[in-house]
Amino acid sequence: MKLYTYFRSSAAFRVRIALNLKGLVYEPAFVHLAKGEHRGAGYGAINPQALVPTLEVDGKRITQSLAIMEYLDETHPKPPLLPLDPLGRARVRSLSMLISSEIHPVNNLRVLQHLKRTLGQNEDGVNAWYRHWIGDGLAKFEADLKNGKTTGTFCYGDAPTMADCCLVPQVFNAQRYQCDTAPYPATMRVFAECMKLDAFDRAQPSKQPDAEK
Repeated sequence: MKLYTYFRSSAAFRVRIALNLKGLVYEPAFVHLAKGEHRGAGYGAINPQALVPTLEVDGKRITQSLAIMEYLDETHPKPPLLPLDPLGRARVRSLSMLISSEIHPVNNLRVLQHLKRTLGQNEDGVNAWYRHWIGDGLAKFEADLKNGKTTGTFCYGDAPTMADCCLVPQVFNAQRYQCDTAPYPATMRVFAECMKLDAFDRAQPSKQPDAEK
């Protein structure tokens, strides 16, 4: 397996966690998003979406982090990232999508660059945007965890799932932008439990070979 990744990409971070949880060995291929390498012809031939991550397996390529994680779960089912029962799977997918479809898209790198370069926002304006949408999304996530009868040690039950793979990178982003996470105690409790596990710790940005300050 080869994973096209970037140390700060939260989507790639999710997949690194999933690969680690399943004990799968992969070759990292680094795509520097801040330098625009994802927009070059070379990477465009690998992933026409010009996004990371891309997972290459036996010469075949899979894009989009949730699709990759579901593929990994179907081909390497233990330990599972999704529960076996349909309601449980729907619950984990719902929590995962709250992050991947609601929080992440409005705060990813190309949106922040557009705010700055095209719309003329200064650094304070960009950071205010980021913190607003992080707060909005994490408040929803917090309420969902508190009201969910299946919340356990982790987002769902007492073993990490795809939802935890999505949550941890988002909290890292919140901390990087100095967002106040105190209003989200249930979320931060789950985050802390995740970070006790080697699979999450090894996947974090600062421990990647391409990490920069």
